[in-house]
Amino acid sequence: MTMKNTSQKLLTVLALTLGLSACAPVMLGGMMGGAMVASDRRTTGIQLEDEGIEQRSASARNENFGNKEHVNFTSYNRQVLITGEVSSDRVRQQVEQLIGRVENVRLVANELAVGPASSFADRSNDVLLVAKVKAAMVDSEDVFATVYKVVAERGTVYLMGRVTQREANRATDVVRGVSGVKRVVKVFEYITEDELRAMQPRRSTSLEQPPSKPVSLAPPVSGGAVVTPIK
Repeated sequence: MTMKNTSQKLLTVLALTLGLSACAPVMLGGMMGGAMVASDRRTTGIQLEDEGIEQRSASARNENFGNKEHVNFTSYNRQVLITGEVSSDRVRQQVEQLIGRVENVRLVANELAVGPASSFADRSNDVLLVAKVKAAMVDSEDVFATVYKVVAERGTVYLMGRVTQREANRATDVVRGVSGVKRVVKVFEYITEDELRAMQPRRSTSLEQPPSKPVSLAPPVSGGAVVTPIK
């Protein structure tokens, strides 16, 4: 991968990022090495449900706190990551309890910081950081960039998705190498390698017999939030 191609890819990702809300994570599709195509590992119904959860969470925030607190919500497979800054620990706990009562929310990862709201410059830097992280993932041929949802707050990068332990470790290594990343927080749901193989599309041939019954996947297990500091 040449420096020119890498720069062009970063600019493309950044342009897409800036075209979206500053509070929304970036999700990109892509093909690595002309062979590995990544896709979202949620069903279409769950993706729509996650959008609804984010909207209901934002409405609950506005009704209870107005514009007094800087709070963002990111839902992946009905697990809600809460980021931003609030004025007190009491408010921090109130927000968590509020979102825990939102319809169809399964888990809450509360990463709110107590302190002054981030500045416009901080948020602009976070937008750029998400673009850089996504570009680094796309550049890495063994990382499926689109299975990860990336959120950045004050230099901390949060990674969400349904991944194996191997995929989580590799993605974390890639993100840690991006300039400007202060720490990495993993908010993953871990799946097994067998579950991952079951998700992959199969190439059928005229000689291949269809399976006798659909593959049954075990319920996802939340990995929780795991912090990885940058040394």
